[in-house]
Amino acid sequence: MSNNKLQAQIESLGIRAKAVASELAQLDANKKKATILLMAKHLSKQCDAILAANRMDVEAAGENGVSKVFLDRLLLSEERLMNVIQGLQAIAELPEPVGKLLHSWQVDTGLKISRVTVPIGVIAIIYESRPNVTVDAAGLCFKSGNAVILRGGSESAETNKALTNALQQGLLEAGVSVDAIQYLPTQDRMAIDILLNMDKYIDVIVPRGGKSLIQRIREKSRIPIFSHLEGICHTYVHQDAQLAMAVDIIVNAKMRRPGICGATETLLIDQVIAKRFLPQIIQALQDKGCEIRGDEGVQQIVAQVKSADEEDWRSEYLDAIIAIKIVADYQQAITHINHYGSHHTEAIITDNKKVAEDFLRLVDSAIVMHNCSTQFADGGEFGMGAEIGIATGKLHARGPVGIEQLTTFKYRVEGNGQTRNN
Repeated sequence: MSNNKLQAQIESLGIRAKAVASELAQLDANKKKATILLMAKHLSKQCDAILAANRMDVEAAGENGVSKVFLDRLLLSEERLMNVIQGLQAIAELPEPVGKLLHSWQVDTGLKISRVTVPIGVIAIIYESRPNVTVDAAGLCFKSGNAVILRGGSESAETNKALTNALQQGLLEAGVSVDAIQYLPTQDRMAIDILLNMDKYIDVIVPRGGKSLIQRIREKSRIPIFSHLEGICHTYVHQDAQLAMAVDIIVNAKMRRPGICGATETLLIDQVIAKRFLPQIIQALQDKGCEIRGDEGVQQIVAQVKSADEEDWRSEYLDAIIAIKIVADYQQAITHINHYGSHHTEAIITDNKKVAEDFLRLVDSAIVMHNCSTQFADGGEFGMGAEIGIATGKLHARGPVGIEQLTTFKYRVEGNGQTRNN
């Protein structure tokens, strides 16, 4: 396809999304709920076709020699698809996010001022491999009154087409324009560059993927971005931790699904308990097939682990690999996290309430946890129905991006004839 044709094709998506956004902003809560439930119904009806499309993607990816962790992210089993559908149904049941009164007051002039939530408008979501994002993003955007343009990775193209088709069938049955949920019809990399310059039609870009994708989008986008660069998540075990509980938490935080952004990548151990705890946790992780990389102190206690270098403290492995460091105290743990972390998710394991409170207050990350697995860093687990990513910036959205984060607000000012004289 020529560049001019591609430009026209992508711009057409933006024009149609912009046009339908004003209609979506006017839909009432009952209509949105009913429509999302119809989307879920059509996903169920087309389950066999969706799983067949996913098998095509998984087989092609396997032939290309991708890792087992990558294949796990790509795989959409029947159980996972049912979970995706249930997540969409949960989104339908969430409280209406649009038109919510955030604050109101009256000023000396007698004007009554209120701040109320409104949709953002048109949101473009660029993501890789995980096909559940297609459904989560579509549901969240529709619930919050936004039109969405989706662009998944080439490795999940057939799955995403099948999912989008089912979602659009739900829109059609509800009498809503299919332009509310559009999927980029090409895998041409130039299409993303065109999308990133469509600030006339698109209000926000949400990138979700690897470091190189996010960096490219940050460098080229003329549109505001909700993003996280990577998930370098930490778990710190304080000297007052219950060690048996700590083992359970850490094994889950690393090994439940090593390829997700909430997986713990670096483990910090208080020096007071290092000799007692390190052999336990290293054995437990190795029993699950995890590769261990440790600093000099760790290697002195457990000699067979690989040596960790400076790059390991900056690595998001997204694999069954963990870096372990011994720290003097919780202050050093906080310093390490704030220096090397990506401001995503960090956890402390301790029964010391003061230390836990200091950690939660001083760690500069979007999500901070006490005595639980970092794998809970998920909008669905937060009771938000689902999320379209974890934002690590500090403007507008931070942490799981759910329906509330996909709204903005406007001010309503009501008077009875006031004029300004000064």
